[in-house]
Amino acid sequence: MLGVIVLAHGSRDPLWRQPVEAVASRIAQASPASRVVCAYLELSEPDLPTATHALVAEGATRVRVLPLFFGMGKHAREDLPRLVQALVQAHPGVPVECLPAAGEHPRLTELLARIALEENP
Repeated sequence: MLGVIVLAHGSRDPLWRQPVEAVASRIAQASPASRVVCAYLELSEPDLPTATHALVAEGATRVRVLPLFFGMGKHAREDLPRLVQALVQAHPGVPVECLPAAGEHPRLTELLARIALEENP
């Protein structure tokens, strides 16, 4: 089973989580056989290790992390690779794949440009 973690920075404001949870919900709708959870680097729970442990405990045979960062700041460039490496070591035999930061994906860049230029957004 594929486990997907939608990873975001985190915030003390509970309303801040709504768009992150909406992405997770859309992924779950698109792939009902996958298990999808949210995780946060700080200020919110669960954190990435806790979310990964839960997915593996539920039977995930591979884990994919989708970082919802717009750019390659310190968290995406330095913290995330260390966290993913720790997950690989903690769960031998369970491949952990970290996708590029969402803002680095050319399709997202294209979508944002189209949204900006729509007549009736």
